Amino acid sequence: MSVKTLRYQSGESREYSDQTLSEVIEMALSDRVSFSNIQAAFGISSSEVKRLTRTHLRRGSYVTWRKRVKEFTARREFYK
Repeated sequence: MSVKTLRYQSGESREYSDQTLSEVIEMALSDRVSFSNIQAAFGISSSEVKRLTRTHLRRGSYVTWRKRVKEFTARREFYK
């Protein structure tokens, strides 16, 4: 199992296994899982989930996902 280190502009870095990255991204892409569920499961904030997803998805896939999440947010009070 490989471990990836992600460095942020603030100088902070965190390590994630491929399996963890895959699970976080899969949960983020799911319409049924909120950011608060992901934070409870992995201790990763919503902004960090967005950053991970942006890094590991193609640009078009990321933009489509964010658009879908924003549209759901307008319809649901407690969503991503």
